[in-house]
Amino acid sequence: MHRAAFLFSLLFLCLTILPPPFVLGKSSKNDSKISIEKQYTTAKTSLRQLETDPTAGGSRKNWTKCIHIFHTIYLADPHSKYAPNCLFSLGKIHQRMFSRFKDPQDLTEAIASYNNVSSLFPENSLADDALFAVANIYLDNMHDTKKSAEFFKRIVTEYPKGDMLSKASDELKALTKDPEEPGPSPGDTSQTTKHIHVLPVKYWSSNDYTRIVIDASGPVTFKEQLLEQVGDQPRRLYIDFFNSYVDPKFRTPVPIEDGLLKRVRTGQYNTDTVRVVLDIESIASYKVFSLPDPFRVVVDVRGQNKSEPSHPEVKQPVQEIEPIKTPDKPPSEALVEATAAKSASEDIPILKALSKTPPKVPPPDVKNEGSSKIIVLHDSKKKSLVAPSLKLQAPPPKASASTTSGKTFSLAQQLGLRVKKIVLDPGHGGKDPGAMAYNLKEKDIVLKLALKLAPILEKKLGCKVILTRKRDIFIPLEERTAIANTNDADLFVSLHINSSPLTAANGIETYFLNLTSNPDAMRVAAFENATSTHQMSDLQNILSDILKNSKISESSRLAQQVQNSMIAGLERKYPHIKNLGVKQAPFYVLIGAEMPAILVEMSFISNPDDAEHLKNNHFLNSIADDISSGIQSYISNNTASLQVHNIH
Repeated sequence: MHRAAFLFSLLFLCLTILPPPFVLGKSSKNDSKISIEKQYTTAKTSLRQLETDPTAGGSRKNWTKCIHIFHTIYLADPHSKYAPNCLFSLGKIHQRMFSRFKDPQDLTEAIASYNNVSSLFPENSLADDALFAVANIYLDNMHDTKKSAEFFKRIVTEYPKGDMLSKASDELKALTKDPEEPGPSPGDTSQTTKHIHVLPVKYWSSNDYTRIVIDASGPVTFKEQLLEQVGDQPRRLYIDFFNSYVDPKFRTPVPIEDGLLKRVRTGQYNTDTVRVVLDIESIASYKVFSLPDPFRVVVDVRGQNKSEPSHPEVKQPVQEIEPIKTPDKPPSEALVEATAAKSASEDIPILKALSKTPPKVPPPDVKNEGSSKIIVLHDSKKKSLVAPSLKLQAPPPKASASTTSGKTFSLAQQLGLRVKKIVLDPGHGGKDPGAMAYNLKEKDIVLKLALKLAPILEKKLGCKVILTRKRDIFIPLEERTAIANTNDADLFVSLHINSSPLTAANGIETYFLNLTSNPDAMRVAAFENATSTHQMSDLQNILSDILKNSKISESSRLAQQVQNSMIAGLERKYPHIKNLGVKQAPFYVLIGAEMPAILVEMSFISNPDDAEHLKNNHFLNSIADDISSGIQSYISNNTASLQVHNIH
C-alpha cells in the first residue's frame, strides 16, 4: 500500500514539475503544448496563493519553489506563447520577494528577468510592461533617477502604441522637470538636472545608539548644526545639503522614537538646499561624516534612553568589561538577549528600530574621589569590584590563576570579566564578489570561513556570535558596523581575502582602523573600500575627528593576538606563508565601531598556492581555529589589564 502511494506521488511530481519533453517521451507536439498550458495555469494559481495567503507567502522557500516551476516551464519550450509570461512572472516574483525579505539580490534578479522579456520578446505585449517595471525598480527601490528615466524614455520611443506610453510619459516629465520644485522658471530644466538628489533616510537603532544614513546621487557639500531647545522648539540637529533637491515623495517624516531621536524630517529648505532635521529626544554626543562610492552622509548619535536609570556621564566607559551574570537572569535582560538572538538568526540586516527593547543592564559608574576612580560594574546584584580604598577584594595580585577541581581560571575569569557578543563580518557579498582569481570569489570563501568560525567561538568562549550575513547578499559597509553597535557587541571581526597584481605575493596580515601613509596598506584599504585612492586621501581628513575617542589601543592588541595566533598555527603546516604583520589603515567597515574592531586578510587569492589552500577545508578549519585562539588570548590577557588600568 505504501509502495503504491509512493509511486503515485512520484508520478504526480514528474507530471507537474519536470519539463514536458521528459515527461511525455514520444508524445505529440500538440500534447506538449497542452501540458505546458496546464503547468502554467497551475503555476499562476500557486503565485496567486503566495500573494494572498500571508502564511504561505511568509516562507522564502515557497517563493523559491514557485520560481523553479516558472523556470522549468520556460526551459521546456522557450518559444511557446507562455515563455514571455513565465519570464515576466519571474521578475514579478523576485520583486515581491524583495518587498517581503529585503534581499537586494532579488532586485537584481527581477531586473534581469524583466530585461529578458523586452530583449527576447520585443514584439510581445508584455515588453513595455517589463520596461516599466524595471524603471520603477530603479526609481522606487534603487533611487537611481537617471537609470529610471532611461527606461521610461525607451518605452516612449520604442513602444509609442503600447499601453504603458501614457504612464511612462508622465513619469519621464516628472523626473526631468518636477513641477513642485521651487525656484526655476517654467520651462527651465537646467536647475533640476544640475542638482544632486538627496534620497530616503535609512537608520539602525538601539537603546543608546542610532545611526542615520542619508544617500545622495553624487558627492555634495553639506554642513551640520546643533540647535539647543528654545521655548517650545525641541533640541535638534540639522544638516543642509547644498545644490541639492529632494523628491516630494521622499519628504515624509520618518518616525524613530527610540528614546534618542523622535523622528527625521527631510525637506526642500530653499531652491538649492535640502535640509534634513533630526528631532532629538535625548542624546549625549554625535558625529557626522561622509563616505563615497556611492556618496552618503552618516550620522551617529549616542546617549542613554530615558527609560533606563540615569548614571553619571562616563567619558571613556569600560565597554569591554562585563560581569558574569547569575544563572537566573532578570526578565528585562533575558528579553534583551532574546531580541538580539532573534535579529542574529534572521538572514536580512537589521533595518528596524529596537524601540520596544526593554532597558539593558546599565553601564559602569565612574565616581571621582580626588584623583582616584571607583568602578562599579552592574549585574543583577550590583556587586562592587573595587573598594573605596582601591584594594582589590579578589585574589591577591600575584595570583594570576586559581584551580578548582583541576580547572584553571584566569584572573579575568575570576573577576567575572568576559566577552559576551562577537560580530563576525564576512566581507563583500551579493553584487560585490570581492577579489577573484582561479575560479574563486572572496565573498564565498569568507562566508564559508565565518560559518566555520562562529560555532568554534561559541563553544570555546561561551559567547554569542552574530554574523552580518549568513548567505550571499550585499550589505553596505556602514550597515555592518551598525549591526555590531545595535547588538551591543564586544568585538567586531571583519574577514577578507587579499589580492595583489603580483602573483608571487602571499602572506597574512591584520588591520585596525587608523591613519596610514603605507602604500601597501592604502592599496588594500582602497580595494576593500571599493573606491579610488583620491577618495581614500579625502578619507584621512574624515578620520581625524572620528579617531579621537575610538578604541585604537584595544583594537591594536586584538589584531596582534589574532595575527600571532594565525601565524603560529599555520607556519608549521604551510611554511611558505609570510607574516605580513599588524597594520593600520582607514577601512570604512571599521568606522564608528563602538568596540575593538579588526579586519583580517587571510592569504592572497591571486597567489596560485594560496588559491589551492583556500579550496581546502583543512586550511579553512585551521584558520578558524587560529582566529578563535587569538581572540581567546586577547580576552584572557587583556580584559584583566584593562580593568587594572582603570583602577589606578
